[in-house]
Amino acid sequence: MPMTTPAPVALITGAAHRLGAHTARHLHGRGWNIVIHYRSRRDQAEALASELNQQREDSATTIQADLSDPEAITPLAEQAIAAWGRLNGLLNNASVFYPNPTEKAGISDWDTVMGTNLRAPFFLGQACLPALREARGAIVNLIDIYSQRPLADHPLYCASKSGLASLTLSWAKDLAPDVRVNGVSPGAILWPEGDAEIDPQYQQSILAKTPLARTGKPDDIAGAIAFLLCDAPFVTGQILSVDGGRSLNM
Repeated sequence: MPMTTPAPVALITGAAHRLGAHTARHLHGRGWNIVIHYRSRRDQAEALASELNQQREDSATTIQADLSDPEAITPLAEQAIAAWGRLNGLLNNASVFYPNPTEKAGISDWDTVMGTNLRAPFFLGQACLPALREARGAIVNLIDIYSQRPLADHPLYCASKSGLASLTLSWAKDLAPDVRVNGVSPGAILWPEGDAEIDPQYQQSILAKTPLARTGKPDDIAGAIAFLLCDAPFVTGQILSVDGGRSLNM
């Protein structure tokens, strides 16, 4: 019988909902096995894994970890690699987003935002690096337009995403030629929820500065991530803006 190539494996942080879940479905549809990381959304993560496993047996699994806890990072990487004995892609998607005005921000805010958005991607990438090198794999980091255009009263979030953008470029140099590293920087795709919800008037002001005059779709981001993981073997050190042209009006 002919030999079959094992499915590539991706670890996606924050994959239980929103952009992470859309990307998990997109990559799974392209033949990838998916490690679905979640912090607190166990029911959503397990439902997604069940959905994907019904489509293709033994193709998705879930791992819980609090990325703000430094002690959780290495076990997450080890479990992700052990799931199928390999790792071809790491998507650092999970992030914390909420207002923290300079006058009110505390050490706990710093630790939560910077720990989840910047420290965790670094040390998770470090822990996954041997497996990624063996697979000649790739890392994609989810950046944000606010890494370049700061959002009022979100200094820690903006700083964390600026740091992640810089880390993306540094890693692209340092980890070559074995591992490619790129970023995707979304514009208006899904509006923040809950306490981080953006005022409707501000939403309209964002769209007014977007040449395509509309929000994007989650599949726009998932497709860009899939391109960088699957279809761009000669691309590294790039941060792809998927923002409807909004970065033209910065």
